[in-house]
Amino acid sequence: MTLEELILNCKKQDLKSQGELYKKYSGILFSVCLKYSPNYHEAEDNLQDAFITIFSRIEQFKGKGSFEGWMKRVTVNTVLQKYRKQKVFNLTNEEQLEEEAVVEVETAAIPLDYLLKIVQELPDRYRLVFTMYVLDDYSHKEISDLVGISVGTSKSNLARARGILKTKVEIYKIEIDNK
Repeated sequence: MTLEELILNCKKQDLKSQGELYKKYSGILFSVCLKYSPNYHEAEDNLQDAFITIFSRIEQFKGKGSFEGWMKRVTVNTVLQKYRKQKVFNLTNEEQLEEEAVVEVETAAIPLDYLLKIVQELPDRYRLVFTMYVLDDYSHKEISDLVGISVGTSKSNLARARGILKTKVEIYKIEIDNK
């Protein structure tokens, strides 16, 4: 079955086609959920929520652009909406935040699973901004619009996330060197 046929059948609420679509894209979308979630279990919940949203809004996909890209946007928006409801982004006023210097971290010798772990350990507001900006190439303006925070708050959260990650990477390197 072609992707177009699969999408058409999903629009008709065909359960078999929905199952095929889930099998085909769950791995890709789960990796998106992992980036935005504090742990594996919550990523699984976010994936299920994302597919519920995808199946309920599949009529909105008009065939323009990539279907996978559309599903990724739906997934990100589903996760962000969940965090907005949890009021993850009730932050200090932007005027009270100082713009912090960009922190660069050398990650070549750090295992990917460790990097994912420390990103997931970031406070929700920092993890979401870091993931959107660094991993998914959103601009601060786009983050501001999607999350409902100011551009300055987005920049500050990114700087703080980078600072936390830099500290954890430095600690990891010291522990490895001492072994």
